[in-house]
Amino acid sequence: MATEFHPENVSLAQDGRAVRIIDQTLLPGRLRFIELSTPEECHDAIARLAVRGAPAIGVFAGFSLAVIAGNMLQGRRDGAFGEADLHALQDRADYLASSRPTAVNLSWALERMMGLARRCVGSRCGDVRAALLAEAHAIQQEDAAMCKSMAELGLGLIEDGWGLITHCNAGPLATSCYGTALGPILLGTERGMRFRVFADETRPLLQGARLTAYELDRAGVDVTLICDGMSSAVMRQGWVQACFVGADRVAANGDTANKIGTSNLAIVAKRYGVPFYVMCPSSTLDFSCKTGDDIPIELRRGEEIKQMFFSEPVAPEGVACYNPSFDVTDNDLITAIVTEKGICRPPFTESLAAVRDR
Repeated sequence: MATEFHPENVSLAQDGRAVRIIDQTLLPGRLRFIELSTPEECHDAIARLAVRGAPAIGVFAGFSLAVIAGNMLQGRRDGAFGEADLHALQDRADYLASSRPTAVNLSWALERMMGLARRCVGSRCGDVRAALLAEAHAIQQEDAAMCKSMAELGLGLIEDGWGLITHCNAGPLATSCYGTALGPILLGTERGMRFRVFADETRPLLQGARLTAYELDRAGVDVTLICDGMSSAVMRQGWVQACFVGADRVAANGDTANKIGTSNLAIVAKRYGVPFYVMCPSSTLDFSCKTGDDIPIELRRGEEIKQMFFSEPVAPEGVACYNPSFDVTDNDLITAIVTEKGICRPPFTESLAAVRDR
């Protein structure tokens, strides 16, 4: 997959009446595009992780709401977008927002789209649809620009020949360009630098194995897949000089929610003195959450642990499962948070607020 801006990741269908995405649940075995047009289809795509990664979810939400609004208004003879239409669209936006509670980019993008819709009340239907589509495209283009900026800043933190480790997937599939955590790696590789990257498999849904290893391998990066419990083994050997991860929500104090297992990696990195960098756009910062304790954590079905990707269940049927999709990495484990506006270092309450105000 090219590291250039690639709108095929999330795009508008040719007829303009559906959103077209890569179904990430089928990778790396099959590269399949699907088209979605109803609120139910779009909600399901987010919930079952056909589209995933906080920035990509935000982009997808923007296109989804524009498509849903256009389809809702199609065939209307009066041509007006009124209060009743606004309320109906808000209901659909709330429904989409319920698909995944932790990634703040989802609610952020939906609120941005609804803010535009509120300003369009009283306009002609065609104008409303065009305005919403333009806003969705703007979100996507802004995300691509943010990825490039973060990649440049992150590249300044590493050196040619370093060993790096990452968790989950924060590459082009999760964004609109280079990715967040993978951005410095991919940009550096394009410029002739060489890295050895260890990719955690990321149980239970294996995003690291299925997606990160896939992206890095296709980009010509030396990537080694490891089980989640092996990070200490590779760091103890001195094979890792830096950790890079993405984020789904960052609290005002710098506590960070990311894929389950991220905090484990941060704790191990702290033990071995390996710098731990969080890469995320400023849209992922949520100042309404004072600390990580205020971040809602999505709980998923236990069957993902016991059955998914296995031909037979790997645990007794009656055994209970606890399956949080995310965990919170405490701010004292984080070396720096890299945004498109700059690199934030402790104390994060001050540096993150400075980024917000730029």
